[in-house]
Amino acid sequence: MDYIIEMLHITKEFPGIIANDDITIQLKKGEIHALLGENGAGKSTLMSVLFGLYQPEKGVIRVRQKEVQITGPLDANTLGIGMVHQHFKLVENFTVLQNIVLGMESTKFGFLKMDAARKKVMELSEKYKLFVNPDALVSDITVGMQQRVEILKMLYRDNEIMIFDEPTAVLTPQEIDELMQIMRYLVKEGKSILFITHKLNEIKSVADRCSVLRRGKYIGTVAVADTTPEEMSEMMVGRKVNLTVDKKPATPKELVLEVKDLTVQAKKEGHTKKLVNNVSFQVKRGEIVCIAGIDGNGQTELIHAITGISDASNGQVFINGTDMTKKSIRYKNTHGLSHIPEDRHKHGLVLEYSLAYNLVLQQYFEKEFQRASFLKNDRIYEYANQLIEDYDIRSGEGPFTVVRSMSGGNQQKAIVARELSKSPDILLAVQPTRGLDVGAIEYIHKQLILQRDSGSAILLVSLELDEVMNLSDRILVLYEGEIVADLDPNDITVQELGLYMAGAKKKGGKS
Repeated sequence: MDYIIEMLHITKEFPGIIANDDITIQLKKGEIHALLGENGAGKSTLMSVLFGLYQPEKGVIRVRQKEVQITGPLDANTLGIGMVHQHFKLVENFTVLQNIVLGMESTKFGFLKMDAARKKVMELSEKYKLFVNPDALVSDITVGMQQRVEILKMLYRDNEIMIFDEPTAVLTPQEIDELMQIMRYLVKEGKSILFITHKLNEIKSVADRCSVLRRGKYIGTVAVADTTPEEMSEMMVGRKVNLTVDKKPATPKELVLEVKDLTVQAKKEGHTKKLVNNVSFQVKRGEIVCIAGIDGNGQTELIHAITGISDASNGQVFINGTDMTKKSIRYKNTHGLSHIPEDRHKHGLVLEYSLAYNLVLQQYFEKEFQRASFLKNDRIYEYANQLIEDYDIRSGEGPFTVVRSMSGGNQQKAIVARELSKSPDILLAVQPTRGLDVGAIEYIHKQLILQRDSGSAILLVSLELDEVMNLSDRILVLYEGEIVADLDPNDITVQELGLYMAGAKKKGGKS
């Protein structure tokens, strides 16, 4: 068989954990091969071994039938292997073009020769339909565009073997469709792709074969066309997974969150655009109200204004009847508000702290966890162990694990554990399952329903239409900073919801 890459019997260990335990994966030339597994199953570790970021304890790598030693990314590049990481590796204040040629610059008399580079980049972007503006600063372009820059970086280096690590975790549904199309083009042009994901519909859409990992072990490889999503999810999680959400109809009780005439102006000089325009709505105990919309329609700014991460230009926020608009974030956190943030690294965790310290970030100053300004570490670790068990947070060294070293899904579980364990009056859950596998999604959905049924009010913000339809008791559609519809999920289809989100339909905005 003509394999372009063979990873044979790879074992990679870290303190307290065997991340890859005797794994064999083979990539055929010209195929899209999906690597499927739960968060922390060892997918990214295995691909990091192939890209030279880690050295395996055991095992052999063959590229084009030859055994190779890959001691770092430069070796990988020389062998034609490129990788788009889950968290992009771009320099924010460089242009698109500068980012693409970085590390591959051609110079003459000490000066950069950018003309030839620009020509090559434009030809590649034309050929693969990856349209980008080479002079735009990376800090000014969308996440979807940044991903295109990462793909162009691989093409510029003539990489034939491309690794995509969770490439759709941060994309809008429309950008995901575009990426799938791009991957098809790449393979048509003779590239071979390894694609890490845990979204079964994406695997069905583009992959030829799929290899499944579970808890660091290899489970098997299947032909995607002959395998159902249910069969793949069972291989991945080790049990049957319920892909729909079981919940009783909501019984909303008293009012918890009231947002009145909230407006947020754009921050940039000379911009008069209102990112959130005069938005009003209410959320009651015992209901899940979802803000649905295409990314970039004011969801982030609305949530930041409610939590206090940034200021509103106008309007008021009430929690349990108290005006909280000008109160500090800590005051809101200790008076009934919990927040699962959109960006877990920026607003959710202190990455260099231990898991235990991250789990008490909003409570360490309370009597239970400190005495006379000294932390009661024994109590903190005891509390952390309880949450680790209750929420199945997996980490190599338990509460002592540095959060940066945990998988994205387990970082997310840590935030969910911290926020839900406070039994909040109002929970703001922003993309709570972004980047999670089906087992973890099922788990977090159950937790949100339990929270609702025990009397919390929940405001959910999600870009995943299935999640919106499955979890919501009411849907508010946000379009260009305004609420354009207040919908009952039982009365509409996903297609109709999509039309409202795209601004093609409107229906009484006030709720």
